[in-house]
Amino acid sequence: MLAIVTYDFETILDRTEAGSSKWLKMHREKSGIAGGVIPYSIADMEFLNAPQIIEGLKDYLDGNILGYTNPNAAYKAAVVHWMQKRHNWRIQSDWILNTAGVVPALYHAARTFTNEGDGIIVMPPIYYPFFNAIRSAKRKLVGNPLLYKDGRYEIDFDDLEQKARDPKNKLLLFCSPHNPVGRVWSPDELLRVGRICIDNNVVILSDEIHFDLVMRPYQHTVFASISEEFAQNCILCTSASKTFNIAGLLLAYAIIPNRELRRKFRIEYETIYSEMAQPAIGFKAFELAYTRAEGWLDALLLKIEENNALLRRLFTEALPRVSISTLEATYLPWMDFRAFNLPDVEIDRRMRNADVFLDGGAMFGPEGSGFQRINIACPTRYIEQVTERIAGSFSE
Repeated sequence: MLAIVTYDFETILDRTEAGSSKWLKMHREKSGIAGGVIPYSIADMEFLNAPQIIEGLKDYLDGNILGYTNPNAAYKAAVVHWMQKRHNWRIQSDWILNTAGVVPALYHAARTFTNEGDGIIVMPPIYYPFFNAIRSAKRKLVGNPLLYKDGRYEIDFDDLEQKARDPKNKLLLFCSPHNPVGRVWSPDELLRVGRICIDNNVVILSDEIHFDLVMRPYQHTVFASISEEFAQNCILCTSASKTFNIAGLLLAYAIIPNRELRRKFRIEYETIYSEMAQPAIGFKAFELAYTRAEGWLDALLLKIEENNALLRRLFTEALPRVSISTLEATYLPWMDFRAFNLPDVEIDRRMRNADVFLDGGAMFGPEGSGFQRINIACPTRYIEQVTERIAGSFSE
């Protein structure tokens, strides 16, 4: 009989003194916060790390020196294995370029594949570093806003085609699954996006960092896996960091099948970084995650589904005026507070007064005004706590 492995998704750690970005942000926004309050903002989890990773790293540290370290064969094989097993895409190890994160990859792609003054297309509301990468490179931000219909977002293909036809618009920063709205794009939607871009010579950078965090019954399709033609027009960026809550290791990777795109990306990236810029334990942690911790991920997904179902039920009962988009992927439900007809600053003020710390929707572009993004990757009892506090603040 197979042993049933259980994981601890209920222990909480106060990470303020550990330098956690989200905990420090919470204390900056409001001083004197009572114990027992946690932040629900920045996208990392309030769960203990997978024991397979922690124990494996302990063994690694006992037998290694933390000098400059390049990705070895075991790390590359783990990435190749994961892409095949979890995403049904066969890749070659030489397609993999390691980066210090997906965000640095966005910045470098903006500079590599466009010139100053060129347009870069995004689909807001969108993860805010997309905007920053474009502005930092002195490129033109070209919005292709998503369409919000009956609580669900869709791509405006007519507008995308119009924007792609402009020869000055040379790059699409695509988010799949989409952050913050939680959409898993269907194969048909991906086909339309890919066809429009190829027909108009627009390169696609597909940020797929949440591609392992997909809720049932949805299935993620890696953009570059659709066809060889699509693969040759795509820079895929992802990481184990979101999946296994190890973002502090500052490691991600781009998979670029096209030799010329890969060459250009590598040259630009290595003007600042090299493969030795990543921490030694990062490569080992990814190898451990992809080869030993799949069971932990499967259990995590069930916990996120449980928390999401509870959140939706509690809001339906306590604050039915708040609409929550269907969570197809990520652990970041997208909540619509527009029925209260309040400005964003007032929504944020009420949240802070109630000791609730979410991500205001306006940070994801004007299209996010009136929305809030909540992080539910936390022990279940905190879903009840945050719902009670929000309901008390907005039911006045």
